[in-house]
Amino acid sequence: MSVLEVRDLKVSFRQDGRVIEAVKGVSFAVSKGETVALVGESGSGKSVTALSTVGLLGDNAQVTGSVTYRGTQMLGASEPALRKVRGNDISFIFQEPMTSLNPLHTIERQLGESLALHQGLTGDRARARIIELMDKVGIRDAESRLGAYPHQLSGGQRQRVMIAMALANGPELLVADEPTTALDVTIQAQILDLLADLKRAEGLSLLFITHDLNIVRRIADRVCVMQGGEIVEQGPTAEIFANPQHPYTRKLLAAEQRGGPDPVPPGAPEIVATEHLRVWFPIQKGFLRRTVGHVKAVNDATIAVRAGETLGIVGESGSGKTTMALGILQLIGSEGKVAFLGRDLRDRNGAALRAIRREMQVVFQDPYGSLSPRMTVEQIIAEGLGVHGVEPGRNRTEMVAEIMAEVGLDPTTMGRYPHEFSGGQRQRIAIARAMILRPKLVVLDEPTSALDMTVQVQIVELLRALQRKWGLAYLFISHDLRVIRAMAHQVIVMRAGDVVESGPCEAVFTKPQSDYTKALMAAAFGTGS
Repeated sequence: MSVLEVRDLKVSFRQDGRVIEAVKGVSFAVSKGETVALVGESGSGKSVTALSTVGLLGDNAQVTGSVTYRGTQMLGASEPALRKVRGNDISFIFQEPMTSLNPLHTIERQLGESLALHQGLTGDRARARIIELMDKVGIRDAESRLGAYPHQLSGGQRQRVMIAMALANGPELLVADEPTTALDVTIQAQILDLLADLKRAEGLSLLFITHDLNIVRRIADRVCVMQGGEIVEQGPTAEIFANPQHPYTRKLLAAEQRGGPDPVPPGAPEIVATEHLRVWFPIQKGFLRRTVGHVKAVNDATIAVRAGETLGIVGESGSGKTTMALGILQLIGSEGKVAFLGRDLRDRNGAALRAIRREMQVVFQDPYGSLSPRMTVEQIIAEGLGVHGVEPGRNRTEMVAEIMAEVGLDPTTMGRYPHEFSGGQRQRIAIARAMILRPKLVVLDEPTSALDMTVQVQIVELLRALQRKWGLAYLFISHDLRVIRAMAHQVIVMRAGDVVESGPCEAVFTKPQSDYTKALMAAAFGTGS
């Protein structure tokens, strides 16, 4: 008997008087000790399918078909019956632990709530079980972390806490919904190894939801490929990867970063350069707020980027990548020389610095978070023109239409709002907002990490085309080494504020010198190079 069996599952939502079909007759099963991956792009119905299994959808959802756990029908079951299964027999791990953990409660309290609710454990017995769970998921010195709040833990530690909460009541089926998407490559590898170890040790079955086929290849026994609310292909992982039958599966498998950037033109001028750049944040204590030390966010970084060149900046979260970029842009205080187009920026401020900033733009990781939901696309893209002034003789709307077409957006949609666009389209809007000012330097801070693999490939191709056309200099910040390899001419590797390795991209990738760089390569590619 299968642990979970889904047959002809259909899910629709009533919204604004319309009926939206999210899942259209999906069927699959998860056997004891098996890992089944639901794979597909955003909006394909993966998460809705998983949430349907234990009745976690909203009141506006209409669900039909059959979902059985150990032969017991879940669809139409009473709330007490569902509550008995949720957290006990079937547990969930979600993508972003910061939105799942309560920021006002300690880790001990949050793990303790689950134990008290489902097992009646309190006091010393609960505390002992919590420490055991934290040890099991690899949180070092667990007892000392019981009083910590979520914001005091790293991203990887928070995800480990979420896994501990999911394991607290000994579930038989673990549903992992994009549990590694927001994590650094080394932490991602650790979490995947942890899940595999727990699966073996605890005899778990795993339903793994992802858009990353590299993860599927590594962890799944069987794959279900979803598109538009339907499973278009399913089978053993090795078989699907070796001989995909459906065009959509072949498209997903083909969505690999290929090629590299165009060579830097001979004699290309230097756009930005730093000498011994340093960003230290003071640690102040006591009533008089005396400085007792420093957080050394960036230590002695010396770089140079020419027109048409991309400098890739890699490293784990907290390594100083974004801080270094903000120091170069003079958005935070820094020491050391920063030269832009040969002009030293240290002595410039106010209007003088604002005039230079027109030529220095930023594209952020989360397009939805960086775009105002109250502004139309035209207003968003034209915002910089209002700050820096429209070129003489140019019409603002015409300029917006021109840049939208250039980044692959339909200019007739400029009156719409960000929520009416897909994730990839929103990132194109963010790129258009930066490019309309015709900058010389663009800082790209994790611009592809929130996107599906197929969309990532499109955005990388767009950025390479824009660089080719306008001779742009890029600072490309990412923990995704495949994207870095496709984009960068030069690479620097950062760890805890220090540049531990730098050089031409292919040299760093094929012959890494530092142990840390070797560890990054092994986590990303499964090898030392």
